[in-house]
Amino acid sequence: MYVPRFVFFTKGAGKDKAKLASFENALREAGIAHLNLVQVSSIFPPGCKILDKETGLAKLEAGEITHCVMAKEESLEPGRRIVASVGLALPEGNERYGYLSEHHGYGQTETEAGEFAEDIAASMLATTLGIEFDPEKDYDERRDIYKMSGKIIHSQHISQAALGAESNLWTTVVAAAIFIK
Repeated sequence: MYVPRFVFFTKGAGKDKAKLASFENALREAGIAHLNLVQVSSIFPPGCKILDKETGLAKLEAGEITHCVMAKEESLEPGRRIVASVGLALPEGNERYGYLSEHHGYGQTETEAGEFAEDIAASMLATTLGIEFDPEKDYDERRDIYKMSGKIIHSQHISQAALGAESNLWTTVVAAAIFIK
């Protein structure tokens, strides 16, 4: 059985005339191009510890099959704003699982997209914890309800935004949570 014990967060942007090379360049900027990435769904394992990027990368080998939650967006349109975000919400205590969410899109800033991804993760966690909230309220109001409940103690996000490149180049952005055994 494999349950990740560590995670780190990273992001990057890349440009190239080829779509795949643009993605590769974004992975390089994020520091994870040397890994065989396998995308998984949204569960943050109980007891998983968050590491800084450098510490996490030091625990991985080139070519290692590495699970991640990743958001990716790409565009060939010059000047088009693209964004990728991963949000995290953790419950009180280390014995319960949390949630990660990925969000990608157009037109948002890093902060807007990041808060949206964080909101998704917190809302998913809140429903599993039985926290009642009005989904029509804005995230700031719901965040206060979550924190006052004492059941959700931490949320965060990582986001990467970029403007589409000129000269017929692809632009790709990635944000990821990288799991480590």
